[in-house]
Amino acid sequence: MTHAPRIVVLAGGVGGSRFVMGVRGALRARGIADTAAALTVVVNTGDDLWLSGVRLQPDVDSITYALAGVNDTERGWGRQGDTERVNHELQEWGAGWPWFTLGDLDLGTHLARTGWLREGLTPTQVLERMSHRWPLGARLLPMTDSEVDTIVVLHDGTRLHFQEWWTRHRATLAPAAFENPGVEASTPAPGVVEAIAAADVVLLAPSNPVVSIGPILAVPGVREALRATAAPVVGVSPIIGGRVVRGMADVCLTAIGVETSAAAVAALYGARADGGVLDAWLIAEEDEHLAAEVSGRGIRSLVRPLWMTDADRSASLADAALAAARPEAHAP
Repeated sequence: MTHAPRIVVLAGGVGGSRFVMGVRGALRARGIADTAAALTVVVNTGDDLWLSGVRLQPDVDSITYALAGVNDTERGWGRQGDTERVNHELQEWGAGWPWFTLGDLDLGTHLARTGWLREGLTPTQVLERMSHRWPLGARLLPMTDSEVDTIVVLHDGTRLHFQEWWTRHRATLAPAAFENPGVEASTPAPGVVEAIAAADVVLLAPSNPVVSIGPILAVPGVREALRATAAPVVGVSPIIGGRVVRGMADVCLTAIGVETSAAAVAALYGARADGGVLDAWLIAEEDEHLAAEVSGRGIRSLVRPLWMTDADRSASLADAALAAARPEAHAP
């Protein structure tokens, strides 16, 4: 390449946050100073919601806080050192959800966002304005400017917002299906399709394939953009040794009839040559025995260390994903 690589990452959740930070670290290690010009992150907004009159964007905020270095690394969400005085007062008024904590600093973000939305800014414009506060080293785009929810349908027909199912019930209620009301009528946020079309590499983060990456791919036009781009599309498995690293991807995969395995998730995304979105797929060393199965589906399979236990390993994984974009890359 004669220019800094143009990289697009599709991401959501804590795994997505760590991976995006790894990509930024890998770019810096390559001597690319202006990583914001090289790295575009398309963020899942399918689990956004209104609560106590304010607009919450959990995945957007998780990735923003992580890149800014102000995230709570122990909890995996929210701001570091946050307090909960306002949340306690809301509970005294019987407002909000008693099982859904709004930190004071986090609430400041939600209030600022809501005010800008009320003034007529789009979610894309709001996120651009938010990005000016900290040197994030990446351009963040919501998957769409439309309001798209993630609804969990239980076997008895009960419908819960994803946040209630996950935060209140900790995914203990067996889901029958996941739905994204409003996604069919949505369009990609301004810049999303253009970024994918102009990319040198597109990466699918090791995020939950059902409720983090799935809603992004469900926005009409995103899959088509991935299939049409000249850039290689490389995914990183969120499954290591047949188990999820964290979260509830296994429960989500079971609900849609997909086995919790690196090969099965690759098949869910599918090969670009066969109408899917992947050219290459990184699997963990623990799953090396699945490499032939993945390759047999028309997806180049590469075995690499996938654990993102610290910044250096996250950057190494991101570097491996970028290297996997080269056709000559192969499993050891």
